[in-house]
Amino acid sequence: MSMKDLKKDFPILERKVNGKDIVYLDNAATTQKPNQVIEAISNYYKNNNANIHRSVHKLSEEATAAHEGARKKVGKFINANEREIIFTRGCTESINLVSHALRLKKGDSVVSTTMEHHSNIVPWQLLKDKGVDVKFVGINDDGTLKIDEFEKLIDDTTKLATVVHVSNVVGTVNNVKEIAKICHKKGCKILVDGAQAIPHMEINVKDIDADFYAFSGHKMLGPTGIGVLYGKKEVLERMEPFMGGGDMIKEVFLDHSEWNDVPWKFEAGTPNIAGAVGLGVAIDYLKDIGMKNIRKHDDDLMKYGTEVLGKIEGLKIIGSAPERIGAISFTLNDIHSHDIATIVNEDGIAIRSGHHCAQPLLNALGLEETARASFYFYNTKEDIDKLAESLEKVKKIFA
Repeated sequence: MSMKDLKKDFPILERKVNGKDIVYLDNAATTQKPNQVIEAISNYYKNNNANIHRSVHKLSEEATAAHEGARKKVGKFINANEREIIFTRGCTESINLVSHALRLKKGDSVVSTTMEHHSNIVPWQLLKDKGVDVKFVGINDDGTLKIDEFEKLIDDTTKLATVVHVSNVVGTVNNVKEIAKICHKKGCKILVDGAQAIPHMEINVKDIDADFYAFSGHKMLGPTGIGVLYGKKEVLERMEPFMGGGDMIKEVFLDHSEWNDVPWKFEAGTPNIAGAVGLGVAIDYLKDIGMKNIRKHDDDLMKYGTEVLGKIEGLKIIGSAPERIGAISFTLNDIHSHDIATIVNEDGIAIRSGHHCAQPLLNALGLEETARASFYFYNTKEDIDKLAESLEKVKKIFA
């Protein structure tokens, strides 16, 4: 089956917008959901809805099995032990969990980069009131990281370095395995923001040697409100809980409590059970296609998109890293990105505009905003052709 044939699994892609067939090119923001995921969530609520871990009745046993079964699927998908998989509300919460649970103190430091999504900058800035120093690795003009700066910035005070695997703006694929080696040689841990990587490529957290790897379900065909934090078991066991409440404890007394085992120590309260179920089915779907096949298709679209959009006079593609995936950001003459996105929407085309929650990156590139087209396996070369045709209309309007 070709990638194009898979479109039939996505009901929203049959919609028309402004009388035109929808062309969805905003996948870096969120991916669409196949029928299999939608039906799995519906089926859970229709047939298995109950709270987990706390009851012996049939529905609870089924719900618990479905939830923990999803945890096992996630573990296998990234080559991790299921006990190293923590369910969160999304990549943002996963990063915040680490920022809180590491209990960093005055005199400690964190190294991040100017390429990060705001979700991997702001949580560390919030630690400044505790006396934690935050330092940033810069970027080159082509949208690649100055990796040698990790060597310079990580010192004896650095407890964690954190880096995006794939940029949501320029699509740069960072060599996180090399960065992990630098971190461990220098004696600090590494957290990888994998939100934009995991939909497009095979992820092996053991091979990367990441101490933490975070991602969201909704960017990989799953529902919103479910995310994952992978952490090395020995690291998680030394960390303090993120939140207090039910299910993260073994016993509670008035003067103290005893924490549950990892990963449940970090999962206070009733989790998003249906979200975990949906994420598990999304992983099944991706595995059926094959991540290598998805990566090849995405690489082909990136190459084609770069060629086609690059031929439009006045259009400038932002970033030219040797390895890019998923997204092409661009400017078009001096036309504001919101105007571009508004006009192509009239042709049923959905793209992103603005700073993409990555203002430090854009500022480093001398920009305030861009338009962004981001692709997934259900996109086609025809989608890119339609975007190019629509962009020519934009130029004429502002000529």
